[in-house]
Amino acid sequence: MNFFIQRSELRNLYEKVAAGERISEADALRLFESKDLNALGAIADLAREKKVGNRASYIINRYLNYSNYCILSCQFCSFARKKRDADGFELTIPQMVEKAREALKLGITELHIVGGLHPSLPFSYYTDMLKALRALNDARSSGRESAPSEIQNPKSKIQNDQSRLTSAATKLHLKCFTAIEILHLSWLAKKTVEQTLIELKEAGLESLTGGGAEIFRKEVRSAIAKGKESAEEYLDVHRTWHKLGGRSTCTMLFGHVESLADRVDHLRQLRALQDEARANGFGVPASADPERGVHAASASENPERSKSPNPPAVKRAEARAPHGGFVGFVPLPYQPENNDIPVQTPPTGFDALRTIAVSRIYLDNFDHITAYWVGMGMKLAQVALSYGADDLHGTIIEEHIFHMAGATSPQLQTEMEMVKAIREAGRTPVQRNTFYEPIRELANAPAANETEPPSGKSKVLEDNLATA
Repeated sequence: MNFFIQRSELRNLYEKVAAGERISEADALRLFESKDLNALGAIADLAREKKVGNRASYIINRYLNYSNYCILSCQFCSFARKKRDADGFELTIPQMVEKAREALKLGITELHIVGGLHPSLPFSYYTDMLKALRALNDARSSGRESAPSEIQNPKSKIQNDQSRLTSAATKLHLKCFTAIEILHLSWLAKKTVEQTLIELKEAGLESLTGGGAEIFRKEVRSAIAKGKESAEEYLDVHRTWHKLGGRSTCTMLFGHVESLADRVDHLRQLRALQDEARANGFGVPASADPERGVHAASASENPERSKSPNPPAVKRAEARAPHGGFVGFVPLPYQPENNDIPVQTPPTGFDALRTIAVSRIYLDNFDHITAYWVGMGMKLAQVALSYGADDLHGTIIEEHIFHMAGATSPQLQTEMEMVKAIREAGRTPVQRNTFYEPIRELANAPAANETEPPSGKSKVLEDNLATA
């Protein structure tokens, strides 16, 4: 038994998790209230290891915000602008396509697209945008789009293998829209949520983002995001998407005016919806290949793999059968700048780590917990890999929402930096796709040239960092 657990007041909960028993809401609140962060981390780390072994993942992706004009005025939001504001923006579809095309040269596998509830863009803007971005896949498969470029060290083995594997084995995935955006588009189209999702899916939508969950408790929601969709509406959008065979992520915004009990209630509702999705087989494609599962099996579960004396540095990772519904949970630490929520102290490192740890322990029907480095900073996100997290999110390239709220983290991380952070934490890096399915595993220690700093700036990268 772990040293920190032996005399801890949380020992019985460690034993529960070790036995595969589900913890209750009262247990979760007890974990949140505990000051024994070492024991809490040990329990969460056990739960993580049971799910994914020693692997930790990242994705090569790009954020795109089509506009920050919004008809809502959420108190916590620093991103939204009105048409009268000088710093509002709105991208045309050709501008979106050009940003995506440039990002493809960097080897991305995902576009993560969200925006404000625009007061005047028609429903056709969104379907046309999806169709135009989907066409990039057709162009790349036909050879009309160039292969990913090497944006860091030209000698880097990671970049060389990335170019070959990304172009050969993956396609650009369109992960778009929050639940409130779907409700807005439903209103624009004068259709039901289900009809709207079907039409968006036909245009190219492949998964929903998890943003907008905030905190589900009505009183808290009214205090930080008055006028936004209710918890029931948020959950129903995702439920409907799951019933249509889609998968999504979900989030929780913590560290503002909510109580610890509110956090537990939020997690309870997410776990209940995930139970529903899995019980009914929602969100699992009929053509799902059991060889490409949600996460890679650990070496202990695959003894043949561990016998290999010289596993390749980059290889396909073994996988389990896919699960539907929510593919991952992303706790988001509140950013207190430039908004109307008077929070004296933003979430501390202690609070961020315990929230990730409790999420991992309580959400036993979720395969993955992401440490969102944009909100936490890479150093704390790296520590979170020992507190229940098994994913560092993505390269991002250009992030507006958290940075407009005061986040001081960089606008992007290179793939080399993500791999280095994972290795330093004692985990095996795995590049994943949007559904946390492994693309490749970097099993061996890094070659000497992988640790070298970037040899120069990339014009492609610099162009992509231009603000909208």
